[in-house]
Amino acid sequence: MSRPGTPTRNSTAAAAQAPMTRPDGTPIRVLAVDDEQSLTELLSMAMRYEGWQVTTAGSGNDAVRAAREVRPDVIVLDMMLPDFDGLEVMRRIRTEDPDVPVIFLTAKDAVEDRIGGLTAGGDDYVTKPFSLEELIARLRGLLRRSGAGAARDDSSLVVGDLVLNEDSHEVYRAGQEIHLTATEFELLRYLMRNPRRVLSKAQILDRVWNYDFGGQANVVELYISYLRKKIDANRSPMIHTMRGAGYVLRPAAD
Repeated sequence: MSRPGTPTRNSTAAAAQAPMTRPDGTPIRVLAVDDEQSLTELLSMAMRYEGWQVTTAGSGNDAVRAAREVRPDVIVLDMMLPDFDGLEVMRRIRTEDPDVPVIFLTAKDAVEDRIGGLTAGGDDYVTKPFSLEELIARLRGLLRRSGAGAARDDSSLVVGDLVLNEDSHEVYRAGQEIHLTATEFELLRYLMRNPRRVLSKAQILDRVWNYDFGGQANVVELYISYLRKKIDANRSPMIHTMRGAGYVLRPAAD
């Protein structure tokens, strides 16, 4: 049984949908606001798996400050915060960014919060506890309606000059086709869905090989080396080892 305020997840795999980016191809910017750190960490993990850029805040003042700095495309906003409530946060943010969509997080029995949030101009709400899949689906719908996010019709992931098509399983770097095995493709897809994010060997094993970390680090190391020989050969490297932490994929210019 999930405790209030903690999202549930029915599956470890995210729904297989076309990646969503801003119209200019850069990552969606999400501001997640909740004073429960464990919750914002879970939200960040789920959203970054979508390839989105996430900023978190634990209070109303921090949220207003963060919104001013990052100009988010969408805001996930808890109704109850330690300094002032979500309605006031939304009001202050929208004085500078009147069109930013907001989805409220409310307590299961707080009917007045849900009604108040929508009446005040909130775009949607989810009640705690909720599934991460449901929240991501609501966010995708909200981004489509607002025009802030666009699904790539060709199902392509793009990081720098590296392009991966999830439908055709074709991979190109700088216009040159790269042939990968099925496992190499899945590993690269996971890396490309999380650009600039350090992924541990345990995370890679769970996502690509679907089993828990247990002395199998050599499998990850082996396939990373295979990818490097194909992706980075005679080119500026994109796959980097973060000693003691894992691996990260970055555009060559980073």
